[in-house]
Amino acid sequence: MFGNNPKRKPDLGSGESLDIQEILLTLQGEGPYQGQPAVFIRLGGCNLACHFCDTEFESFSNLNLNEITAKATQLSRNLETAKLIVITGGEPFRQNISLLCEQLIELGFLVQIETNGTLYQELPAGIKIICSPKNNSGKYHYIREDLLKRIDAFKFIIAQDQPNYNYVPEVGQTANNIPVYVQPMDEYDEAKNKQNTTYCLELALKHGYFFSIQLHKILDIA
Repeated sequence: MFGNNPKRKPDLGSGESLDIQEILLTLQGEGPYQGQPAVFIRLGGCNLACHFCDTEFESFSNLNLNEITAKATQLSRNLETAKLIVITGGEPFRQNISLLCEQLIELGFLVQIETNGTLYQELPAGIKIICSPKNNSGKYHYIREDLLKRIDAFKFIIAQDQPNYNYVPEVGQTANNIPVYVQPMDEYDEAKNKQNTTYCLELALKHGYFFSIQLHKILDIA
């Protein structure tokens, strides 16, 4: 959306239906589960408008939970490994996803949520949460305590020549011993992207971070 999307406020309904952008089978391209086949449930709308975000999440439709879980089950039917569901967006915590998570767990899925860390709601135990904080108004904010205790990993987007994104901030990861992944920002410029990748590698080697790269873009898949 490259920052052109509306900033949508939380819309916490009953959770019996959700605004869904798409549901698809692909590979998880980033973070701890990189390379693993996964069903992505992409929710519509976001409460932020990041200038580098290339994800379409505004042409969504409202689906009920039965439709969502049936589609996820159908797409995952041939997976032999742990059946991974990635709930992403947009911003997943903008909607009431608790019932969806409960049903997916009951169906035997491993559920991972990708969030920007600004919103939270109580979720069932066992949900894996990957938090990718964003720089708002020139600074990062410490992650709220209720979410912080549930985060399994942080993923920071890195761009060497952008002062707001050329470092890993302290948002609560150290005290809580949460792993950190660094990922080069895609600036749609070959020279800048190569520079960002090299810089990320340097940060990972210097500080012991995990290196994450957008594998789905290298493979040219969704």
